[in-house]
Amino acid sequence: MAHLLVAGKLHPAGEALLKTLPARGITVDYVEEVSEPSYAPLVHRADAIVIRTQPLSAATIGLAERLKVVSRHGVGYDSVDLAALNARGIGLTIVGDVNSVSVAEHAMMHLLACAKRVLRADRAVREPGNWNWRNKLEQQEISGKRLLILGYGRIGRHLARMASGFQMEVRAYDPFLAQKGWPAGEVAPALDLHEGLAWADCISVHIPRGDKAAIGAAEFAVMKRGVILSNTARGGVVDETALAAALASGQVGAAGLDVFDIEPPDGQSPLAAQDTALLSPHIAGLTAECGERMAISSIENALAYLDGSIDPDLVVNRATALA
Repeated sequence: MAHLLVAGKLHPAGEALLKTLPARGITVDYVEEVSEPSYAPLVHRADAIVIRTQPLSAATIGLAERLKVVSRHGVGYDSVDLAALNARGIGLTIVGDVNSVSVAEHAMMHLLACAKRVLRADRAVREPGNWNWRNKLEQQEISGKRLLILGYGRIGRHLARMASGFQMEVRAYDPFLAQKGWPAGEVAPALDLHEGLAWADCISVHIPRGDKAAIGAAEFAVMKRGVILSNTARGGVVDETALAAALASGQVGAAGLDVFDIEPPDGQSPLAAQDTALLSPHIAGLTAECGERMAISSIENALAYLDGSIDPDLVVNRATALA
């Protein structure tokens, strides 16, 4: 009998699916808290783990004697020690294209909210005597503006389609896609990052986290003064200290961030004090609709891996896991 450990609260549709598993010969541990210590004591009996955003460290993997697969409730897996999984031949799966529309909508919201200075506008109504803020004309239109999308995968393509509805001029920077051959019929590529940054009025980030920030002080320096920036990718892709300085100086006019170096933030970030920074708690892919899709897909992926019917495109470390 296979045993499934679910680490992190699921959408009710996912919880309903879990209740059906015992009839299929699958036992379940369900821990709603999102932290590694909350589920680590249970990993020793798990054949499969469904995990949300909390870490899965090498130490915890070492306790999982029966573990065959880890199924991410999402598409990113930087919080999972992939090397430790590979060393044990344990598979890692992701949910595929279930959250790209949700994340693209969030990025589009960032562009609009930053252009319209919604935080300052809201305060102008709530605070007595601040009504005349409206006469400063800080709001901007995004129609006709230039948008650079960093990372032109599913999310970037959805965002390009949405932005085109606002008559934005869109380019994308994706060196990996450019090496494969830029797809015909898509937006024009920016072949050089700094040239693209200098061209753009708005920038939306959709690239994975690397060894260092992709957008730091040098990159902010080449941008147009007053540029709008959105990051719905991962914390660490944008240097938060450099961004805070760029916001304070006005080099960046406004920024929307859904991801942070430390999650949840420790309260020390200078971004929290800036009303040109629109912050959200890593929720771009957590719409009700997307939450339902991710919950069901992550459970089904774990079970499909165990019975050998998993879609290979959803397996991250297929070379070791499927050997």
